[in-house]
Amino acid sequence: MKKLRSLLIGIIVIIIVLVVGAYELNKSTGQAGAKIVNIYNWGDYIDPALITKFEKETGYKVNYETFDSNEAMYTKIQQGGTSYDIAVPSEYMVEKMRNDHLLVKLDKKKLPNLKYIGKEYLNESFDPHNAYSVPYFWGTLGIIYNDKYYQASDVDTWAKLWNPRFKNQIMFIDGAREFIGIGLSSLGYSLNSTNDKQVEQAYEKLKSLTPNAKAIVSDEIKMYMVNGESNLAVTYSGEAVDMLSKNKHLHYVIPEEGTNLWFDNIVIPKGAKNLKGAYAFINFMLRPENAAQNAEYVGYSTPDEGALKLLPKSVTGDKQFYPSKQQLAKMEVYKNLGPKWLERYNDLFLELKMYRN
Repeated sequence: MKKLRSLLIGIIVIIIVLVVGAYELNKSTGQAGAKIVNIYNWGDYIDPALITKFEKETGYKVNYETFDSNEAMYTKIQQGGTSYDIAVPSEYMVEKMRNDHLLVKLDKKKLPNLKYIGKEYLNESFDPHNAYSVPYFWGTLGIIYNDKYYQASDVDTWAKLWNPRFKNQIMFIDGAREFIGIGLSSLGYSLNSTNDKQVEQAYEKLKSLTPNAKAIVSDEIKMYMVNGESNLAVTYSGEAVDMLSKNKHLHYVIPEEGTNLWFDNIVIPKGAKNLKGAYAFINFMLRPENAAQNAEYVGYSTPDEGALKLLPKSVTGDKQFYPSKQQLAKMEVYKNLGPKWLERYNDLFLELKMYRN
C-alpha cells in the first residue's frame, strides 16, 4: 500500500511539473491560448497603466518583455526561440527586418485608428506605404546645454561644436552613425552618404573635433548633465526631455544644418501567435486618449494627430520637441546602408575614438 501511495504521489508530482513547465513554455512562445499578447519593447517605453487598461478592456493578458538595443531585439526574433506578437524597432531596423522577411505585412483594414497618424510621419523610406510598421514615437538628434555656462546661439549649429572654447567639454553618444553624421552634416552632406570622398572628408574634419570631447558614452550623458558634471552634450530629444525635467538650467537645440529624424515603430514579427490580439493592441495604442497618455508618460514626441489635440499647448508648441515643417524638411532618417558601409562607418568611428586618446 505504501509503495502504491508513493507511486501515486510520484505520478502527481510529475504531472504538476509537466503542467507548470508547459505553462511557462507556452507563456514564452505565445501558445498559452489566444488570450495572451506577447510584447517586446524598449525599457520604460510605455505607461504601465495603459497595459492594465488594455487588459481590462479586451480580456487579453499581456506578457511584456524589454530589450536594450535594436540588434538584441533582431537577434532574438531572428532565432525564433520566442514568438512575439508585437515588437518596437527603430526605422533602420524595420528596413532590415522587412528585407530579411521577419515581419508580417499589415492588413490596414484591421487598423481603423491608423487614420490618426499625421501624413508627414507616414510613407518613410524605410517602409514605403507603411506596409509593415506603424509609427510609435519620433524625435531628433540635437545639442543640450546648461544656460549657466552657454546660450542657444553658442550651439545652434553643428559647426559651432568645433569652437576651441569647448575643449574637453562635449559629451557625445557612443554611436557611429551619430558621430560620423555630425561631420557629414557640418559639411552639408547626407547622413546616409555612401560617397567615399564625402565620408573621408567628414572623418578628417572630425579629427579636429575630438579634442573637444569630454567623453563618448551611452547612458551616462543623462546623469552627467542633470548633475551639472557636464554642461554640453549631443543627445536624442527623448533623452533631453527627461534631463530638462530634472534640471531647469538645461535646454535642447536642433542644429540649423539639419539632423537625424528617428522613428520607433510598432510591427508584428513573423511567427506571431496572436494576430488578433496584436491588431487589437495597435488600435488601442493609436486611440488619441491613449496615445496622449503614453506621450505624457514617456516624454517623446507622438505622431498621433488626435493625441496632439489633447496634449497641453506647452508641450505641442515647444519647437525643441515638435519642430516646424521647415525644420523637418532639413532632417533625414537613417537608412540601412548595408554591411559594407556599416562596417566602414564603424571602423572610422573606432579610429576617431582611438585618435582622441
